[in-house]
Amino acid sequence: MKNRIVALAAALAVALPVMAGTGTPAPQFSLGSREGKDVSLSQYQGQVVMINFWASWCGPCRQEMPLLESIYKKYNKLGFTMLGVNVEPDSKAAIDWLKETPVSFPILFDKDSKVSKLYEVAGMPSTVIIDRAGRVRVLHRGYKPGDENEYMDSIRTLVKE
Repeated sequence: MKNRIVALAAALAVALPVMAGTGTPAPQFSLGSREGKDVSLSQYQGQVVMINFWASWCGPCRQEMPLLESIYKKYNKLGFTMLGVNVEPDSKAAIDWLKETPVSFPILFDKDSKVSKLYEVAGMPSTVIIDRAGRVRVLHRGYKPGDENEYMDSIRTLVKE
């Protein structure tokens, strides 16, 4: 019985959003993009940044991606950007999948998981929202329908700060 409770608690910890400590500086990074250029988090200083860690084999990631695109389009002109960070060692599957499900926000490739480790990503998808001052404000693990509303609530709050 105790093992079941521990397993349930662990499953819930992965599925539920977790607030990171405010004031925690977001780890800086630079990754190659699908356009072939390096993109750094520092390029977006002063903006609200949502980083979504994903993989093409991840069902919830595939479900979430079109919703992320609509969030990006809705809030991009308000000082908000989104960075999709693909975590697969070989980016070919991700590039092929994005041909079927195109997005306009930057897609970056974390082939050796260095950035995923910096952000303590434990499962797919994982989403981090960073405020204009460069502090991690939200860490959301997993995806279920309706989570996009929580993302938008956080984004609306942070773009007003």
